[in-house]
Amino acid sequence: MKGLWAVRAVAAGAAIALTATGCGGGGSGSSGGGSGRSSAPGVTATTVTIGSHQPLTGPAAPGYSEISAAAKAYFDYVNANGGVHGRKIVYKYVDDGYNPTQTVDVVHKLVLQDKVFAIFNGLGTPTHTKVVDYLNAQRVPDLFVASGCLCWDQAGKHPYTFGWQTDYVREGKILGQYIKNTYPGKKVAYFYQNDDFGQDGVKGLDKYVPAAQVVSRQTYQPGNTDIGPQAQAIAQSKAEVVVLFTIPAYTALFRLAQVKLANKAQLVVSNVGSDPTTLTGLLESFAKKGGATIKGNPLIQGMVTDSYLVPVGDASSSWVQLFKKVHDQYLTNLPLDGNVGYGMAAAYTFVQALQAAGANPTRKSLVDAVENQHFTGPGLVPYAFSKASHAGFTGAQVGIIKDNAIVVQGQPLTTDAGDGPLQPYTTPPPAAPSNGIPAGG
Repeated sequence: MKGLWAVRAVAAGAAIALTATGCGGGGSGSSGGGSGRSSAPGVTATTVTIGSHQPLTGPAAPGYSEISAAAKAYFDYVNANGGVHGRKIVYKYVDDGYNPTQTVDVVHKLVLQDKVFAIFNGLGTPTHTKVVDYLNAQRVPDLFVASGCLCWDQAGKHPYTFGWQTDYVREGKILGQYIKNTYPGKKVAYFYQNDDFGQDGVKGLDKYVPAAQVVSRQTYQPGNTDIGPQAQAIAQSKAEVVVLFTIPAYTALFRLAQVKLANKAQLVVSNVGSDPTTLTGLLESFAKKGGATIKGNPLIQGMVTDSYLVPVGDASSSWVQLFKKVHDQYLTNLPLDGNVGYGMAAAYTFVQALQAAGANPTRKSLVDAVENQHFTGPGLVPYAFSKASHAGFTGAQVGIIKDNAIVVQGQPLTTDAGDGPLQPYTTPPPAAPSNGIPAGG
């Protein structure tokens, strides 16, 4: 390494890197042999058109720009094997730059001009909160938001919206208990995104981490890459454990700031900011633009995180084998990392819902399918979906980054988003279907 670089230089390099264009968007379906009638906007005899807003550029693009491409790859796989009830899935995902103003424009166009059947996996807490009221007012199914904000679980207020990943309060509780049990009495600091993402995570952490142990609470705003003052404040607090509820770019920026400050505190990182492949690339890119050459992977070894999906590093899992098969056929330009696994797993769940919605799906039948079915898949814990709950996965399993993988530890835990206890979950995920496609509803 060519010495230590200034955080300001790293931040400047990061700002350049964060504007790099991500994966290309959009997809077009082909005609098939479906015989169903047009039963709703976006549904024809041969196609179902769905849409999404995604951060293909901007501060959340590193890593997250892979998710929509991975989902499309799985939909392409399903389409090549007959589609759903004879229809091909047309997936239109559009860049919003992780900018809420752009999100509003993108989603309005998808609904009013493209007339999509549903919005699928719209990514981001600060972005999707700007369109959730609109989608529900328009009665457009808003399935499996790519964010763990507790705000998606409001079945009364937002009956068309469903979460998917473990919400941040549940995740915070699980990480908080781990910190309490593993690092008793040690000084703890928080570094988190200053919106519902980070704030929900902190709510969960505070249910288990003793208040007397928390010596610093620092936040950041997406787009402002100068996090030097926050890192300095945490170092001066003498925190021995730092918990991050951060998107990947800010996990990497904080880790580089630790190096600059010779700070050796243990990092505990929310799932959304801990993909090993993404972090390795970001650390090396940011350091290079800051004037240094490093190997990023050694800097993430031993990070504590969690997972609610079978980790993609588990080659023995039939789900990982399925995702690798799809990846090798449709997505060879991207690594098979956690973001790709996430996109394919969410797409699998959407196909389950579309199957269960019936041969002539309506928007209501799609919502009813999620509320009334008991979906399974590559999750380590069950879903919470019901008429009363629109939350997704009910818990997670703590893991440690080793080499380029998250290695889960102990048992998966389930809980609620309130004051309920953490409970071990002992039922393993079912095997993936032999043809890789969920059975018809």
